[in-house]
Amino acid sequence: MRVLVTGGAGYIGSHAVRELRDAGHAVSVLDDLSKGHRAALPAGIRLVVSDLGDEAGLAEALAGADAVMHFAGLLSVAESVTNPAAYYGTNVAKSLSLLSAMGRAGVNKIIFSSTCAVYGMPVRTPMDEEHPQAPINPYGASKRAFERALSDYAAAGLLRCIALRYFNAAGCHPDGSLGEDHDPEEHLIPLAIDAALGRRPGLRIHGGDYETPDGTCIRDYIHVQDLARAHVLALEALDRGEAYRVFNLGAGRGHSVREVIASVQGVTGRPVPAEVGPRRAGDPPRLVASAVRAREALGFRPALGELDAIVETAWRWRRDQPRGYGDQP
Repeated sequence: MRVLVTGGAGYIGSHAVRELRDAGHAVSVLDDLSKGHRAALPAGIRLVVSDLGDEAGLAEALAGADAVMHFAGLLSVAESVTNPAAYYGTNVAKSLSLLSAMGRAGVNKIIFSSTCAVYGMPVRTPMDEEHPQAPINPYGASKRAFERALSDYAAAGLLRCIALRYFNAAGCHPDGSLGEDHDPEEHLIPLAIDAALGRRPGLRIHGGDYETPDGTCIRDYIHVQDLARAHVLALEALDRGEAYRVFNLGAGRGHSVREVIASVQGVTGRPVPAEVGPRRAGDPPRLVASAVRAREALGFRPALGELDAIVETAWRWRRDQPRGYGDQP
């Protein structure tokens, strides 16, 4: 299949590009490179450098495509609170422009990179796809709004769609060729590794008094390569005729902040200096996925589900690429 990957030079998108190529699909990428990295793309991959809202760039990128994997968007919860206009403008308005361009190009299949932030504060865990949706920040609300648009388009027979709601993506490609290179970095595992490497003065733990076994927040970590595999499985489901479906993507078990720190210390053999600070507004104490639907309908099972295995791949990347993709030609 010929697949256009929007945001394909980013963290998760680049892993999906590699997985699609290895599965025999013809891949092209649309990315404005504001957050992505040209060096993350394999040689020979067609790249259209363009903003998601640019009509000419979309038309060029969609030419000849059979399906779209849509990763392009903004993803910082904290930034979304201070700049909601950017999040609704990109994650909703520009994404709707993508759907219009798909219609003009005759492309009617899309896999959407969504998030567990559409649920908001959990009323039960593990959280299945029927969990109430009440996003507590503009990031989650913008993703929820575009999911609703996709559902309406699918109901009107305009496209076929699968939305994949990630929990906490983590890790790097097992062969060391792809990694997590964000500026600024906000994710716990790379921050803890950088603290172990002495690249930052220490790690701030946001709250130590939650109602969890060790007082710190619990999250469900899923390896980025497993996420990429799930996208290929979802594409195959669309090709079999799936009209509209949402799936959680998680490992189905949670780890606390202190457990992550212990894993980083065990994998690296180095201490992680850390101090407990105040809670961060809007942080749920526990977010854990029910991934039963993805297992039963897509045949998805994480291959790198153990926390130490996830941390080890991230450690190898950050140790060997201290400047991220800046160390690559």
